[in-house]
Amino acid sequence: MDQEEQDKALPIANVGRIMKQILPPSAKISKEGKQLMQECVTEFISFVTGEASDKCHKENRKTVNGDDICWALSSLGFDNYAETIARYLHKYRQAEREKMNHNKKYEGSATQTLNQPQLILPPPPPSLSRVTGKVQNPPTTDQSG
Repeated sequence: MDQEEQDKALPIANVGRIMKQILPPSAKISKEGKQLMQECVTEFISFVTGEASDKCHKENRKTVNGDDICWALSSLGFDNYAETIARYLHKYRQAEREKMNHNKKYEGSATQTLNQPQLILPPPPPSLSRVTGKVQNPPTTDQSG
């Protein structure tokens, strides 16, 4: 793989880390094995992305989205991947909606609190009696009405 292709590829350390996740802990992966997988993964991603991009171009759109990737996977015969990615995409979008709703609720309650100022005064300080020199607490007033 030349330098330009390497710049477009997934980092080999990441590829190796992903490969190790599925293998037994004692397994070793050769440098050539990691490089081959890196090339295959890069080619696969380019293949699927190209198909999704062609679809977007035909529909006069500039942005490839998750649904386009699912469509491309299915169109290219990777139905199992398309189904799995579609489920993941659905869960991801659901989590994002929940996160947005949570943030809106938090911002809304913070805004309400900030927009409704409450005047909280500390109790008056005790006064010193001139006669006895002792601290006297001020009389409390009944505010019940």
